[in-house]
Amino acid sequence: MKINQIEPWIGKEEKQAVIDYLDSGGWLTEFKKTEELEQMIADYVGMKYCSMVSNGTVSLFCALVALGIGPGDEVICPDYTMIASANAIKLTGATPVFVDIERNTLCCEISDIVKKTTDKTKALMLVSINGRYPTDVWGMIDYCNGKDIKVMEDAAQSLGSFFDKNHVGSLGDIGSFSFSMPKIITAGNGGCLVTNNKELYDKIEMIKDFGRPKSGVDYHEIMGWNFKYNDILAVILIEQMKKLPERVKMKKMIYYWYKQNLEELDGIEFIETSDEVAPWFIDILVDEPKTFMSMLNEEGIKTRPFYPAIHSQPPYRDVKGSFQNSDYVSKHGIWLPSSSFLTEQNVDDVCDIISDFIRYS
Repeated sequence: MKINQIEPWIGKEEKQAVIDYLDSGGWLTEFKKTEELEQMIADYVGMKYCSMVSNGTVSLFCALVALGIGPGDEVICPDYTMIASANAIKLTGATPVFVDIERNTLCCEISDIVKKTTDKTKALMLVSINGRYPTDVWGMIDYCNGKDIKVMEDAAQSLGSFFDKNHVGSLGDIGSFSFSMPKIITAGNGGCLVTNNKELYDKIEMIKDFGRPKSGVDYHEIMGWNFKYNDILAVILIEQMKKLPERVKMKKMIYYWYKQNLEELDGIEFIETSDEVAPWFIDILVDEPKTFMSMLNEEGIKTRPFYPAIHSQPPYRDVKGSFQNSDYVSKHGIWLPSSSFLTEQNVDDVCDIISDFIRYS
């Protein structure tokens, strides 16, 4: 048996679309196909504006710069997240201030946000881990609004997930999504920003295009960089977007199959996941993750450990404070096989091996 933890799913439609585009004489650079893709994403998430950029980390940086974040500012960031969230803050010259997370959602804890807010706090990096929001996300948004703290949503893992019928990533000032290989849809790379604020959108468009208000005209109104997307990748993502509703259904079904098989077993803890969430990866907590993963690997089943807590990573070893929940989940979390290719039989096979391991070990 061989079951990968994740795989990209590129079909004949994407292949044909690339051929058709190349045969049409397209110039590859960002143009009409990127605009078409941006409109599709904006419509799907229910936002007015969408801007594609080269990758998800770049999208976070562009959003922070558009919000006016820079040297001397502090941005609150969860201690448990992919390190790109914190690195994007550092790239602006601002200081990431880390907060602990809720164990039941893996998202930032509002009490720690309140505790660590200072006069220098200018933004919150609200990371929706695996499509989930914090327990009291509305209270978090209200708190930030009352303190004039901007909310930048890192929703890299959350395309296709909703909360109270709002697409995750749409509650803050700007939302960011990623299209890297493991995501629910992918072109290998890419990121985007969504917002309802025309002024922020216009600024993002300039930031990603050398700071010029009009493409192709070498007048630079603000500091900017070359973070544009390209039409050939947009062609792939357009076809992937057409498949997104089915992928969302599949991700939810895979989660259901796993939970149905494993939730009664001792030693396995699922993270709370509502029916509105399309889990990017199927995440569980176990007592001995290294032993657990090694056992599955011997059977040809690939898994992946959770991210390390950011404060434990060498670039952030000078961070002070207690992050009890972040430390715990980073040491006990495993992502099970989560490819959209999985069948119910695949999941049953994985769960049978897990069940036997737990019962007889």
